[in-house]
Amino acid sequence: MKNVAITVFLLVLGMGTVHCQAKVELPGSQVMKLASSIVGQEYDIYVQLPGNYADTSKTFPVLYVLDGQWDFSLVTAIYGQQYYDGFVPAVIIVGITWGGTNPNYDMLRARDLTPTNVGWSPQSGGAQKFLAFIKNELIPFVESKYRVTKNDKTLIGSSYGGLFTLYALFHETALFHRYVLTSPSLGWDNGITSTYEKNRADKEHQLPVRLFMAIGELEGISGFQNFADRLKARNYEGLEFQTRVLEGMGHSGGKAEGYSRGLQAVFARASLTLDTSVLEQYVGLYQHPSGAKFTISTEDGRLIARTPDNSKQTFLAETGTDFYVKGQRLLIHFKKDSAGKVMGFLVERYGGEEFVKKVN
Repeated sequence: MKNVAITVFLLVLGMGTVHCQAKVELPGSQVMKLASSIVGQEYDIYVQLPGNYADTSKTFPVLYVLDGQWDFSLVTAIYGQQYYDGFVPAVIIVGITWGGTNPNYDMLRARDLTPTNVGWSPQSGGAQKFLAFIKNELIPFVESKYRVTKNDKTLIGSSYGGLFTLYALFHETALFHRYVLTSPSLGWDNGITSTYEKNRADKEHQLPVRLFMAIGELEGISGFQNFADRLKARNYEGLEFQTRVLEGMGHSGGKAEGYSRGLQAVFARASLTLDTSVLEQYVGLYQHPSGAKFTISTEDGRLIARTPDNSKQTFLAETGTDFYVKGQRLLIHFKKDSAGKVMGFLVERYGGEEFVKKVN
């Protein structure tokens, strides 16, 4: 029974473009109105706060979601799954959509999310104003109302939203720190996004962001691959770039998987190789507040937590004192006394925190 209890303890540590769609609202979210003097448009702004927002000592990254009328609820659901599994931190999610009486989403997104005017879409070409709205009106609005980590913002969008995400990347790179997009409309205006990328490359070789792009296998991927290959060939300084072709997926159905993979990619934690002398200080016997005991040892340059029945967890190093278990909401923060001796660790898991004492 004791071995079973210890095993359960470790398991518990680990737990913790679309057209003509109807507007989707998420119960429990906040909805605010924001009138833009730049665009001359009223916007509905959806906000979902993280579960631990009540802790006033904390600030939170912000995830800005384009096409909030459709994708806010989708991204919020995906975020919950990825947070539970430890792939993303607690964030504030902000969805952006169009307000007013009976807004025509197809028309309005074609206006705000496209960078140039083309003849077959007379309302198109408003991306410059929409980006200025986000930078000068929306972000200050959000930051005035919520405790945000100001240097940690992510933009996410699909289809025209993916096109706009790339427009923002090449015109206001520093505005966001992470960019996630699926099925971008790269053919817009004879591939003008490639021109924007080239113009930026001619002026600046740094692109210090995390970028993820995905596309459905059934969409026709040659243009996507060519654009991605050119971007990778630039060898931009500071760019962390991943792409993915979603097997068996089309234009709209790939959003869920693409957003999931994208959030994992742009929020990926470091996995450091630490010197043996650093790891050895954490080796020993530990006791959970329940009384269950387990050992921490080293194996192949990693810390291993092991129970008497030989169940084990591998702790990956994010820093010299902070570790995590991949695929679980299990964060380990080792604590030392004033003399530098390891006292134990604070374990952060889904649902709370506990201190585990080092007893030998």
